[in-house]
Amino acid sequence: MSSGDQFHFAPTAVDVGASSLELHRQPRSLPLAPIIYPVTLKFEEVVYKVKINGRVSDGLFSSGTGREKEKIILNGISGVVCPGELLAMLGPSGSGKTTLLSAIGGRLQARTRKSTFSGKISYNGQPFSGPMRRRTGFVTQDDVLYAHLTVRETLVFTALLRLPSSSNNSNGLTHLEKVAHAESVIAELGLSRVANSMVGGGAFFRGISGGEKKRLSIGLEMLVNPSLLLLDEPTSGLDSTTAQRIVTTLKRLANGNRTVITTIHQPSSRLYHMFDKVILLSEGSPIYNGLGSAALDYFASIGLSTSVNVNPSDLMLDLANGIAPDDSKYAEEQDTVEQLPVRNLLVSAYDENIATRLKAELCMVDLSTANNRMDIPKKEQNKWSTSWWVQFCVLFSRGLKERRYEAFNKLRIFQVISVAILAGLLWWHTPSSHIQDRTSLLFFFSVFWGFYPLYNAVFTFPLERSMLIKERTSGMYRLSSYFIARTAGDLPMEFALPTAFVVIIYWMGGLKPDPMTFFLTIVIVLYSVLVAQSLGLAIGAILMDVKQATTLASVTTLIFLVAGGYYVQHIPPFISWFKYFSYSYYCYKLLIGIHFHENDIYECSKGVMCRVSDFPAVSSVGLDHMWLDVFVMAFMLMAYRLLAYMALNRVIPK
Repeated sequence: MSSGDQFHFAPTAVDVGASSLELHRQPRSLPLAPIIYPVTLKFEEVVYKVKINGRVSDGLFSSGTGREKEKIILNGISGVVCPGELLAMLGPSGSGKTTLLSAIGGRLQARTRKSTFSGKISYNGQPFSGPMRRRTGFVTQDDVLYAHLTVRETLVFTALLRLPSSSNNSNGLTHLEKVAHAESVIAELGLSRVANSMVGGGAFFRGISGGEKKRLSIGLEMLVNPSLLLLDEPTSGLDSTTAQRIVTTLKRLANGNRTVITTIHQPSSRLYHMFDKVILLSEGSPIYNGLGSAALDYFASIGLSTSVNVNPSDLMLDLANGIAPDDSKYAEEQDTVEQLPVRNLLVSAYDENIATRLKAELCMVDLSTANNRMDIPKKEQNKWSTSWWVQFCVLFSRGLKERRYEAFNKLRIFQVISVAILAGLLWWHTPSSHIQDRTSLLFFFSVFWGFYPLYNAVFTFPLERSMLIKERTSGMYRLSSYFIARTAGDLPMEFALPTAFVVIIYWMGGLKPDPMTFFLTIVIVLYSVLVAQSLGLAIGAILMDVKQATTLASVTTLIFLVAGGYYVQHIPPFISWFKYFSYSYYCYKLLIGIHFHENDIYECSKGVMCRVSDFPAVSSVGLDHMWLDVFVMAFMLMAYRLLAYMALNRVIPK
C-alpha cells in the first residue's frame, strides 16, 4: 500500500457469533477515514533521569549532591521502526518500557527540575509536532473510558471530536460521515454485539468484558487512522485467547502500512512469533534489539542458550532479571542475590554486537527518509480538528449523557427529598410572629445549598483527571471548550434538586405566600449553588486529590458556617471582616432581605410589637445594600471559576 492510499473500515453487517473471524479480515477501502502517512520512527540514545531524595547504594543511581540522588530510568536506548512493522518492548516490571513508550508518543516531558530527558526522537526525520500528535494513537494500560456511555456513544463522540470537520478542512467529514466511520470501526473490531451496552466500571457497575474494553480503547485510536499506534500492555489481565485476538488485530493494523509499537510483559509463544521486532530492557538498559525470530540465536551466540524447549519470552525475561539458563555455563557463576555477572555480560554483549549494527541501521534510515518527509498539506496542519463551537457542543452533549445517571441517581434524589420533607415537617406552617424560626429556616436554605453542591463539585476534576489528560494529550479539544461545556452541563442537573427542595420546604414551612418572594427565594438559592459549586471546582482543580480537597472543603465550610451571620452575631471587630468572604453570609442576607422589610413588625411578647429590623438574627446582617451583595456574589462566582480554569491549565497537558 502506497503512502497515498487510504485505509478504511468497511461498515458491513456483522454476525454476532463471528467476532473472532472478523479480527482476521484484511483492511478494505472506504472514502471516509483520513489518509495514512507512513511514519518511520527513530530514537537515538534516549536517556531519562529523575532526582529522588534519600541515600541509596543501587548501581542505577548516579552520584548527586547532598541527599538528592539521580535515578536512571532509561539508559541510552536506540532503535528504529518502519511502516508495516510491529515492535514489542519486553522487560520485567520497572524496566522502563512504559517510560520509553511515553517518550516516543510525545508524552514524556521534563516538566520540573527533578527530571531530565536527553536523546533524539524523530518521525520521518522530523521532531514531534501537532500534526504528528493527531496522527498518533496511544492506548494506555488502563482503559480510561466513561462508564455510563455505550460502546457506540463512546466511539461516535470521539469521532466527532478527533476527525477533521468539513468546516475546518476541505477533506474533512460531515457529522453523518463521522458517525458512519464510527460504525465501521465497531463492525471491524467485532463490537456490534455490545454496541448498545454501557461500558461499565468498578465492582458495582458491570458492563462489557475486559477484552471488549481493550478493543474499544484500540478502536478509539483507530478512528483517526493513525500512522503511529502505541499501546501500553494491551493484553494485561486478559485470557490467552482474548490476548491473541488483540495482538492479531495489532498485526493486521501494522500490515496496513502503520508503525505499531506495544509494551508487553510476558507474551505466550504464539503471541511472541507475531512480533516483527523486539526490544528487551533490563533496569532501563537495552540488552537486545532486533528481529524477534533471531533473539534466541543471539543469546545462544553469547553462551546463554538452553536445551529446553521454552517460550522465547520466558527465557528473555529470565535474562532481563539476571537469571541465566540452568544448563548454561553462567548458571553456577551467577550471584543469586544481585545477578550482576549475567547483567554485565548482556550489557557488554549488546554494546559489542548490537549497538554497532544499530548505528549503521539508523544512518541508513536517515538516508532513506531524507526525501520521505511527512508532507501533510497545510490545510490539515491546523492544531485542532474541529472548531471551538463544535468541541463545546459535542462535549456538552457527552457530559449530559454521562452524568445523567450520577446527577439523578435514586440515592441522591432520596437524600435531598427526604431532608426537604423532614425539614418541612420541623418548620410546619411556622407562624409569622415566630421570627426566630423563620430566620433559622432561611439560614438552613443558605447552609444546605451552600455546602452540598460544594462537596459534590470537589470530586469533579480529580475523578476526571485521567480522562482529561488522555484526551488532551491526543489533541482532541481545547481546555476552554471542555471547561465551559463541563460547567454548563452541570446547570440543569444542579438546578433541578435545589428547586424541588425549595418548593417542598417553602410551602410546608409557611413562608411568605407571595409568588414574587417565592420566585426570588428559588433564584437566590440557585445563585448560591453556583457560587458554592465554583468554589468546589476551584479546590478540586488546585489540589487534584480527593482526600486533600475534601479536607480543605470541610475546613472552609465550617468557617463559612460560623461566619454566616446567624450563629455568632457579635463578632469581635478584629475578625468581623472575615464574614465578607463567606458566600453563605450573602445568601442568608439576601434571603432575609426579600422576606422582611425595614418597617415590618412582629409580636415580640404578649401585647408588645417590635421592629423586625431590630431582631438580632436580622440586625446582624442588615436589610440594606442588597444589590451590592448580588455583585459581590457575582464576583466570587467569576473569581472561583477563573481560579479553577487556571489551576486546570497548570496541571493538564497543553
